[in-house]
Amino acid sequence: MSFVTRVQKTFSELEYTGKKKQTRRDRFLADLEQLVPWAQVEAQVAPCYSDTTGKRGRPAIGLSRMLRMYVVQQCFGLSDEGTEDAVYDSQAIRGFIGIDLGRESAPDATTLLRFRRLLETHQLTRVLFETINQHLASRGLLLKEGTIVDATLIAAPPSVKNREGKRDPEMHQAKKGNQWHFGMKAHVGVDATSGLVHSVVGTAANVADVTQVDQLLHGAETYVSGDAGYTGAAKRPEHAERDVVWSIAARPSSYKHHGKDSVLYRVKRKVEYAKAQLRAKVEHPFQVIKVRFNHRKVRYRGLEKNTAQLFSLFGLANLVLAKRYLQRTAG
Repeated sequence: MSFVTRVQKTFSELEYTGKKKQTRRDRFLADLEQLVPWAQVEAQVAPCYSDTTGKRGRPAIGLSRMLRMYVVQQCFGLSDEGTEDAVYDSQAIRGFIGIDLGRESAPDATTLLRFRRLLETHQLTRVLFETINQHLASRGLLLKEGTIVDATLIAAPPSVKNREGKRDPEMHQAKKGNQWHFGMKAHVGVDATSGLVHSVVGTAANVADVTQVDQLLHGAETYVSGDAGYTGAAKRPEHAERDVVWSIAARPSSYKHHGKDSVLYRVKRKVEYAKAQLRAKVEHPFQVIKVRFNHRKVRYRGLEKNTAQLFSLFGLANLVLAKRYLQRTAG
């Protein structure tokens, strides 16, 4: 590397660091730097990690950098190639990952692909999710007194213009309202107090929500809340020994016959409104992964890979939702 190149790089970094306005990306990455329990996550992944470049003669890429590159990919909804491009395009992302292009090249898309597959193969995205939740629990969140259950549809490409000439066989159609959707469902159990996700299950879109409740409860809750899609959950055999209060929304058709002017109808509406206010917290994690992380469509083929990604997304979403509390306690 020439002296001129090194000097130019240094001036570029200083100019970027000294700019007057911080972008939203700068602020978001600074938050991630503080919120993610990097040491704990690295300790969990390290036993399974090895150099993912697969090329002789190249130096090993540190686990810390690969984890940060993976977090960038998930939080910005990028493909492997898109993440590599973002590293070269954005000084903020390079600074977050810890890459100086004046001295080294960035990990390429193939390296990130191998690292992502490593996480999937060893179920390390679930470990990442659990490690983040343990970190949040140690800060006083995830109280486990009550659980709100819900599910959201995540679309899959309906096109058959691929190598196999057919749609993903593990994805299915489901009707919501008057519209049909093709894809999968992300089922979650959310702590009723903090609004943070403690359980995640991925299924095809045509799987009934009520069948997944047993996998979404941790067993220590005293009450369970859900929308009308969970009607009958309390009567299912897997919950026969479960001592909880079931707060499931009633279908409007179950009380409309009383008439809108009747006292019973108005009381029932108030009760359902109170239930809806409690359930509103379950929408916040969905908003983070779909709007902030731009995860409106599945990125991979098959339920296993997409469910593995959901663990990462909801773990990072928990940190975003807990930001104010964590920053306040840190201060």
